[in-house]
Amino acid sequence: MNPWETIKQQLETAVSPQSFRDWINRTSFGQLDGGVLSVHVPNRETKTWLETEFCSHVDSIIRRLQLPVQSVLYQLAAASGESAVDMQSDQEFGLESPFSQLNPKFTFDSFVVGACNQFAHAAARSVATNPSRSYNPLFIYGGVGMGKTHLMHAIGRALMDNSGGMRVIYTSSERFTNEVVTSIRFDRTAHLRQRYRSADVLLIDDIQLLGNKERTQEEFFHTFNELHDHQKQIVLSSDAPPKDIPGLLERLRSRFEWGLMADIQPPDLETKMAILDKKSEIEGVKLPEDVRTFIATKTKSNVRELEGALVKLMAYSSLTGAPINHSMAQQVLKHLTHVQDRRVTIDAIQKAVAERYGIKQPQLKEKSNTKKIVEPRQVAMYLVKDLTTASLPEIGRAFGGKHHTTVIHSISKIQRQRQTNPDLNRMLHSLTDLLQ
Repeated sequence: MNPWETIKQQLETAVSPQSFRDWINRTSFGQLDGGVLSVHVPNRETKTWLETEFCSHVDSIIRRLQLPVQSVLYQLAAASGESAVDMQSDQEFGLESPFSQLNPKFTFDSFVVGACNQFAHAAARSVATNPSRSYNPLFIYGGVGMGKTHLMHAIGRALMDNSGGMRVIYTSSERFTNEVVTSIRFDRTAHLRQRYRSADVLLIDDIQLLGNKERTQEEFFHTFNELHDHQKQIVLSSDAPPKDIPGLLERLRSRFEWGLMADIQPPDLETKMAILDKKSEIEGVKLPEDVRTFIATKTKSNVRELEGALVKLMAYSSLTGAPINHSMAQQVLKHLTHVQDRRVTIDAIQKAVAERYGIKQPQLKEKSNTKKIVEPRQVAMYLVKDLTTASLPEIGRAFGGKHHTTVIHSISKIQRQRQTNPDLNRMLHSLTDLLQ
């Protein structure tokens, strides 16, 4: 393996998947001559990004692995540096064709519908059938690994398949941010705006990552207005509803709420079983009933983890030639049992809740009765009761000496509210998954 491929392998685990795909994956080894490593890059933006943003990462890897490299030289793959800029295509600039961005496995047919996601699925179907006429924007939100990205890709592919000539752009907010930064650096904001604002449908994943990025939000604000004013469809996904995205400009927050907001709740046991059935059917694998039940009950409320467990089982079976059965599942997926059996502490719960609400942990023990403190304190008490064996008096003492009747009131209140408040229910599931 050449030195650059070795470095790329290390970078893949050191940077985000999106950054790796955008800036590193399309580079290639040139030559190693006299300690100088030449690397071919597709365009000037990538060259500059590697020389500035990833320089320290690359240097660290070279030193740690003791590679025979004294310096790294990034060279444009084009014959002329100027022609690489002048003839720069959307793909070179970082915006590949919509089909190259869309996962062919993420279709409406492969999406398992249950009570947890029925509303979001129906809304996505409606937008794919009648873009700009149903809900604009469509804002899909839910926890990590719940299927938001699957629906985004399904919308994009359905539109590309059924609406000939329609310009569909799918991207992530991290990628959009990178493009904004690059366009400013190279004075190409007009080019960026022309491409995004000429879209018929714009799908942006993980929009919550725009929080606290004022320059990027400003650019997206005007892009949103331009598209919406011309009745172009906008679809956004997030791990939280607009009102809970920190650092989001109020004018963007209000626009995100203009259309339809559809949440995806964690899957129940029945839906998890159906997902395993669908996945195993697609992969052509026969999954015994007891194995299916084992995976569904041992995994947390996360579709991604559920599918990951099945993939691990299939890989083990394929590599060893052993049939998939309950005994194998227990052996291969023993980490699920270990995670589930991990003891959750009151301190861990308080830290997690305080971080989620943006307060300091000691504040949960104060006598303050302001909403800013009372709500997270009640949530924390509820989780302590749900996830630990602590008694009511013990819970009270852990929260600054609260009387056990106060603890009972807090637990009962959260229990009632989660039945009618999907945002609270989703957050409780998210915190539980984080802690267990």
